[in-house]
Amino acid sequence: MAKPNYSFEKRQRELQKKQKKEQKLAQRRAGENKPADAPADDAAGQGAVPPEGSPQATPSNAA
Repeated sequence: MAKPNYSFEKRQRELQKKQKKEQKLAQRRAGENKPADAPADDAAGQGAVPPEGSPQATPSNAA
């Protein structure tokens, strides 16, 4: 019967933990960048399409 290689198994577990930790860190970084790239207040004020019920939405009201 083959002798178990505990050091190999331990190293594999450590690599999995490290990889999982890096993935979580990358997700956190992506989450931090998201609000800064697309703030909701600026989108409504600049170049946004007005709601359909507003007077600005219908050009026929100008005449």
